[in-house]
Amino acid sequence: METSTKDRILDTTAAMFRRYGYTGTGLKQVVQRANAPFGSLYHHFPGGKEELGGEVIRRSGKMYEDLVMAIFASGATLEEGLANVFSGAAAVLRETDYADACPIATVALEVASTSEPLRKATVEVFDGWIVAATLRFVTAGISETKARDLAIGMIAALEGAFVLARATRSTEALEVAGKMSLLALEAARG
Repeated sequence: METSTKDRILDTTAAMFRRYGYTGTGLKQVVQRANAPFGSLYHHFPGGKEELGGEVIRRSGKMYEDLVMAIFASGATLEEGLANVFSGAAAVLRETDYADACPIATVALEVASTSEPLRKATVEVFDGWIVAATLRFVTAGISETKARDLAIGMIAALEGAFVLARATRSTEALEVAGKMSLLALEAARG
């Protein structure tokens, strides 16, 4: 099945955001890599790079939410699923030579104080992740208050570990963040 021009632009931009961030992603490079005419960019995204960025953030955020929740659910136990999230993230970083990490955090760090529409897009994604992870913990019998705390802690640990892992070119931060998240889960159950 042939991919639409709009989808190629979105997919290409998402891949570039993972590697280069928002400011490091140029529109000329996007359309070139997406094999799309330059005019098609403004046809599909009349608001330019900021509109494209917002759509990529929301689309990528949903894709990552679905992926992480599927990995979480893959464990025989809640603990195993949580450990799989962190070990899976570490594996992706190693496999991509530390180039591909979460584009949402990368963009959020860049634009939180310079672009209100993009900041809002990242907040929508993070809120969705918190809701999904909270539900996962509540479904496992953890109180809603503790589940939300766990969800926020897990996401903060994962995103912070991505930053450290990319900078140090080591998965140690992901390994430690995973262990700390498991300890927090144990404490919430106790």
